[in-house]
Amino acid sequence: MKKTIALTDPKLKPARLVDAIKYDIKKYLNRERRKQLPDDKDYWTFDCRFGATEDVAEQIFTSEINKHIDAAVAQELPAFYIEILARACNHAPRQEADDEVDEG
Repeated sequence: MKKTIALTDPKLKPARLVDAIKYDIKKYLNRERRKQLPDDKDYWTFDCRFGATEDVAEQIFTSEINKHIDAAVAQELPAFYIEILARACNHAPRQEADDEVDEG
């Protein structure tokens, strides 16, 4: 998803518009997570960018999307740019018991 989203709408109040935007993003993330993973991958991760425009967008974590949307509303921006790209990854291997120090 690469999208510039307007924060003004003649038919919706700003609070309802923000709720609708957050809901659409959440729906997109859930839809991407339901997609079939490649055989050699464990989970989906997302590369996210957020900014007033595409040129000034900076990388953020998925968990910070709502905070950035709220900040854009507080700054009274007319629109913002969001980019969410799904990527299949593997979990890092866990440390084996041999690596831990035994205090007994």
